[in-house]
Amino acid sequence: MHAIRGDGPRPTCGACGMVFFANPGVGAATVVRDRAGRVLLVQRAPGQFGAGGWCFPCGYVEWGEDVRAAAAREAREEAGVAVRVGTVLQVASNFHDPGKPTIGIWFAATLVDRRSTPVAGDDAAAVGWFDPGAPARLAFPTDATLLAGLAKRRRRVS
Repeated sequence: MHAIRGDGPRPTCGACGMVFFANPGVGAATVVRDRAGRVLLVQRAPGQFGAGGWCFPCGYVEWGEDVRAAAAREAREEAGVAVRVGTVLQVASNFHDPGKPTIGIWFAATLVDRRSTPVAGDDAAAVGWFDPGAPARLAFPTDATLLAGLAKRRRRVS
């Protein structure tokens, strides 16, 4: 059963009348840069959306989890690094997976220990440092937008 609510028909329970609103999930990502201005990216593992492509360490915010804590957790799980989460660099709607739209929040982050060596973990096949203006093939188009902005700012500073 459907009922008109807001801008159109919504799935509605015929017994109780509850209207179902499909809302996007929230994802958090960290943007870690080294002293040379390169960014830390992880390669998506087989079986993951965008497998083989590269992205910032990222993932879903879990129920009851603070968004900044989620960003730090994802960096630890996917790239094996502890980070300090800083300011928001980008917020965007992600429609790359039509079945799972998300709102992504990318945070600037710094390594807690600059001598730490990132290692692939969780749903990452590899990790690497990339020039923001010349990344490997990306898994998510919204990462390309952020990388282009970082590359442009980097050229202005150089």
